[in-house]
Amino acid sequence: MTLTHNPCVLVIESDDSLANQLSFDLKEAGYETVIAHDASSGMQYSRDREPALIVIDRMLSGESGLSLCKNIRGTGMRSPVLVLMARDTVDDRVACLEAGADDYFLKPYRAEDFLNLVRLYLKPDVDTSEQLRFGDLVLDIATRRAILNGRAIDLTMKEFELLKFLMEHPREVLTREQILENVWGYDFMGESNVIEVYIRYLRLKIEDEGQKRLIQTVRGVGYVLRDS
Repeated sequence: MTLTHNPCVLVIESDDSLANQLSFDLKEAGYETVIAHDASSGMQYSRDREPALIVIDRMLSGESGLSLCKNIRGTGMRSPVLVLMARDTVDDRVACLEAGADDYFLKPYRAEDFLNLVRLYLKPDVDTSEQLRFGDLVLDIATRRAILNGRAIDLTMKEFELLKFLMEHPREVLTREQILENVWGYDFMGESNVIEVYIRYLRLKIEDEGQKRLIQTVRGVGYVLRDS
Protein backbone atom coordinates (compact mmCIF):
# COMPACT_ATOMS: atom_id res chain seq x y z
CA MET A 1 0.00 0.00 0.00
CA THR A 2 1.48 3.35 -0.99
CA LEU A 3 0.31 6.49 0.81
CA THR A 4 0.26 9.84 -0.94
CA HIS A 5 1.68 11.99 1.83
CA ASN A 6 3.77 9.36 3.62
CA PRO A 7 2.83 10.27 7.20
CA CYS A 8 5.70 10.07 9.67
CA VAL A 9 5.43 7.52 12.50
CA LEU A 10 7.75 7.90 15.50
CA VAL A 11 8.63 4.56 17.10
CA ILE A 12 10.02 4.80 20.66
CA GLU A 13 11.28 1.32 21.45
CA SER A 14 14.41 0.25 23.38
CA ASP A 15 14.39 -3.30 21.97
CA ASP A 16 16.45 -3.03 18.77
CA SER A 17 14.91 -6.11 17.16
CA LEU A 18 11.32 -4.99 17.75
CA ALA A 19 12.10 -1.40 16.78
CA ASN A 20 13.60 -2.53 13.47
CA GLN A 21 10.67 -4.86 12.77
CA LEU A 22 8.14 -2.10 13.47
CA SER A 23 10.06 0.31 11.25
CA PHE A 24 10.34 -2.22 8.42
CA ASP A 25 6.62 -3.07 8.47
CA LEU A 26 5.60 0.58 8.63
CA LYS A 27 7.85 1.47 5.69
CA GLU A 28 6.47 -1.47 3.70
CA ALA A 29 2.99 -0.06 4.36
CA GLY A 30 4.05 3.31 2.96
CA TYR A 31 4.87 5.29 6.09
CA GLU A 32 8.00 7.25 6.89
CA THR A 33 9.50 6.13 10.22
CA VAL A 34 11.81 7.53 12.86
CA ILE A 35 13.18 5.33 15.65
CA ALA A 36 14.08 6.52 19.14
CA HIS A 37 15.58 4.08 21.62
CA ASP A 38 14.99 6.02 24.84
CA ALA A 39 12.67 8.59 26.40
CA SER A 40 15.03 11.52 25.94
CA SER A 41 15.50 11.07 22.19
CA GLY A 42 11.81 10.18 21.85
CA MET A 43 10.82 13.49 23.40
CA GLN A 44 13.27 15.36 21.14
CA TYR A 45 12.04 13.65 17.96
CA SER A 46 8.41 14.30 18.91
CA ARG A 47 9.22 18.02 19.02
CA ASP A 48 11.47 18.18 15.96
CA ARG A 49 9.59 15.89 13.57
CA GLU A 50 5.97 16.50 14.65
CA PRO A 51 5.03 12.93 13.67
CA ALA A 52 1.55 12.00 12.49
CA LEU A 53 1.49 9.14 15.02
CA ILE A 54 3.69 8.01 17.93
CA VAL A 55 4.25 4.42 19.07
CA ILE A 56 5.69 4.01 22.59
CA ASP A 57 6.65 0.82 24.38
CA ARG A 58 5.32 0.93 27.92
CA MET A 59 8.57 -0.60 29.23
CA LEU A 60 11.54 1.36 27.91
CA SER A 61 14.98 0.53 29.30
CA GLY A 62 14.81 1.74 32.89
CA GLU A 63 12.10 4.26 32.02
CA SER A 64 8.33 4.39 31.90
CA GLY A 65 6.73 4.75 28.50
CA LEU A 66 3.61 6.09 30.20
CA SER A 67 5.59 8.88 31.86
CA LEU A 68 7.02 9.77 28.47
CA CYS A 69 3.51 9.80 27.02
CA LYS A 70 2.40 12.25 29.73
CA ASN A 71 5.39 14.46 29.02
CA ILE A 72 4.70 14.46 25.29
CA ARG A 73 1.08 15.40 25.90
CA GLY A 74 2.31 18.15 28.22
CA THR A 75 4.01 19.84 25.26
CA GLY A 76 0.64 20.19 23.51
CA MET A 77 1.29 17.36 21.02
CA ARG A 78 -2.08 16.13 19.72
CA SER A 79 -0.95 13.37 17.37
CA PRO A 80 -2.37 9.95 18.24
CA VAL A 81 -0.24 7.87 20.61
CA LEU A 82 -0.31 4.06 20.67
CA VAL A 83 1.28 2.18 23.58
CA LEU A 84 2.74 -1.31 23.25
CA MET A 85 1.80 -3.34 26.33
CA ALA A 86 2.52 -6.86 27.56
CA ARG A 87 -0.46 -7.10 29.93
CA ASP A 88 -4.16 -6.55 29.39
CA THR A 89 -5.87 -5.78 32.68
CA VAL A 90 -8.38 -3.05 33.43
CA ASP A 91 -5.77 -1.18 35.48
CA ASP A 92 -3.26 -1.41 32.63
CA ARG A 93 -5.76 -0.07 30.09
CA VAL A 94 -6.84 2.80 32.31
CA ALA A 95 -3.23 3.71 33.18
CA CYS A 96 -2.46 3.80 29.48
CA LEU A 97 -5.41 6.08 28.70
CA GLU A 98 -4.82 8.32 31.71
CA ALA A 99 -1.28 8.90 30.47
CA GLY A 100 -2.82 10.51 27.38
CA ALA A 101 -2.51 7.59 24.96
CA ASP A 102 -5.26 7.06 22.42
CA ASP A 103 -5.00 3.30 22.29
CA TYR A 104 -2.78 0.33 23.02
CA PHE A 105 -1.51 -2.75 21.20
CA LEU A 106 -0.84 -6.00 23.03
CA LYS A 107 2.34 -8.00 22.60
CA PRO A 108 3.35 -10.32 21.07
CA TYR A 109 3.70 -8.11 18.02
CA ARG A 110 1.56 -9.07 15.02
CA ALA A 111 2.28 -6.97 11.95
CA GLU A 112 -1.13 -7.18 10.25
CA ASP A 113 -3.12 -6.30 13.38
CA PHE A 114 -0.72 -3.50 14.27
CA LEU A 115 -0.84 -1.92 10.80
CA ASN A 116 -4.64 -2.11 10.80
CA LEU A 117 -4.64 -0.10 14.03
CA VAL A 118 -2.17 2.43 12.60
CA ARG A 119 -4.32 2.86 9.48
CA LEU A 120 -7.37 3.42 11.67
CA TYR A 121 -5.69 6.41 13.30
CA LEU A 122 -4.11 7.81 10.16
CA LYS A 123 -7.07 7.53 7.83
CA PRO A 124 -7.65 10.84 6.01
CA ASP A 125 -10.51 13.12 6.96
CA VAL A 126 -13.33 13.09 4.42
CA ASP A 127 -14.49 16.65 5.11
CA THR A 128 -12.10 19.00 6.89
CA SER A 129 -14.28 22.10 6.63
CA GLU A 130 -17.10 20.87 8.84
CA GLN A 131 -17.95 22.28 12.26
CA LEU A 132 -20.36 20.84 14.79
CA ARG A 133 -22.18 23.15 17.19
CA PHE A 134 -24.03 22.65 20.44
CA GLY A 135 -24.92 25.82 22.29
CA ASP A 136 -21.67 27.71 22.95
CA LEU A 137 -19.57 24.65 22.12
CA VAL A 138 -18.06 24.29 18.64
CA LEU A 139 -16.05 21.33 17.37
CA ASP A 140 -13.78 22.09 14.42
CA ILE A 141 -13.24 18.93 12.38
CA ALA A 142 -10.15 20.20 10.54
CA THR A 143 -8.13 21.16 13.61
CA ARG A 144 -9.70 18.58 15.97
CA ARG A 145 -10.17 21.36 18.50
CA ALA A 146 -13.14 22.32 20.59
CA ILE A 147 -13.99 25.99 20.98
CA LEU A 148 -16.01 27.15 23.98
CA ASN A 149 -16.93 30.83 24.25
CA GLY A 150 -14.00 31.71 22.00
CA ARG A 151 -11.50 29.57 23.96
CA ALA A 152 -9.69 26.91 21.90
CA ILE A 153 -9.35 23.52 23.61
CA ASP A 154 -6.83 20.92 22.45
CA LEU A 155 -8.12 17.34 22.31
CA THR A 156 -6.41 13.99 21.88
CA MET A 157 -7.62 11.85 18.98
CA LYS A 158 -9.93 9.76 21.15
CA GLU A 159 -11.25 12.78 23.08
CA PHE A 160 -12.07 14.33 19.71
CA GLU A 161 -13.78 11.19 18.40
CA LEU A 162 -15.84 10.82 21.58
CA LEU A 163 -16.96 14.45 21.60
CA LYS A 164 -17.70 14.29 17.87
CA PHE A 165 -19.95 11.26 18.36
CA LEU A 166 -21.80 12.97 21.21
CA MET A 167 -22.24 16.18 19.20
CA GLU A 168 -23.51 14.24 16.19
CA HIS A 169 -26.30 12.89 18.43
CA PRO A 170 -27.30 15.81 20.68
CA ARG A 171 -29.93 15.14 23.36
CA GLU A 172 -29.89 11.46 22.40
CA VAL A 173 -29.05 8.97 25.15
CA LEU A 174 -26.13 6.87 23.87
CA THR A 175 -25.43 3.50 25.45
CA ARG A 176 -21.95 2.38 26.46
CA GLU A 177 -22.10 -0.25 23.72
CA GLN A 178 -22.92 2.38 21.06
CA ILE A 179 -20.05 4.57 22.21
CA LEU A 180 -17.54 1.71 22.28
CA GLU A 181 -18.57 0.52 18.84
CA ASN A 182 -18.56 3.95 17.19
CA VAL A 183 -15.62 5.59 18.93
CA TRP A 184 -13.25 2.72 19.61
CA GLY A 185 -14.49 0.37 16.92
CA TYR A 186 -14.20 -2.70 19.11
CA ASP A 187 -15.21 -3.96 22.53
CA PHE A 188 -13.11 -3.46 25.66
CA MET A 189 -14.39 -6.80 27.03
CA GLY A 190 -17.27 -5.04 28.76
CA GLU A 191 -15.40 -4.46 32.02
CA SER A 192 -13.18 -1.48 31.35
CA ASN A 193 -14.09 2.01 32.51
CA VAL A 194 -12.39 3.51 29.46
CA ILE A 195 -15.51 5.56 28.64
CA GLU A 196 -15.70 7.00 32.14
CA VAL A 197 -12.04 8.01 31.95
CA TYR A 198 -12.57 9.95 28.72
CA ILE A 199 -15.88 11.47 29.82
CA ARG A 200 -14.09 12.79 32.89
CA TYR A 201 -11.34 14.32 30.75
CA LEU A 202 -13.84 15.92 28.38
CA ARG A 203 -15.83 17.38 31.25
CA LEU A 204 -12.69 18.97 32.68
CA LYS A 205 -11.91 20.52 29.31
CA ILE A 206 -15.29 21.68 28.00
CA GLU A 207 -17.30 22.43 31.13
CA ASP A 208 -16.49 25.63 32.98
CA GLU A 209 -16.50 25.34 36.75
CA GLY A 210 -19.85 26.25 38.22
CA GLN A 211 -21.60 26.07 34.85
CA LYS A 212 -24.21 23.54 33.79
CA ARG A 213 -23.05 20.03 32.91
CA LEU A 214 -23.10 19.34 29.17
CA ILE A 215 -22.24 15.64 29.21
CA GLN A 216 -24.74 14.01 31.53
CA THR A 217 -24.70 10.48 32.90
CA VAL A 218 -27.78 8.31 32.45
CA ARG A 219 -27.25 5.71 35.15
CA GLY A 220 -27.27 2.14 33.94
CA VAL A 221 -27.47 3.22 30.30
CA GLY A 222 -24.80 5.64 29.10
CA TYR A 223 -24.39 9.36 28.38
CA VAL A 224 -26.22 12.23 26.72
CA LEU A 225 -25.15 15.67 25.51
CA ARG A 226 -27.80 18.15 26.60
CA ASP A 227 -28.05 21.63 28.09
CA SER A 228 -30.79 21.12 30.68
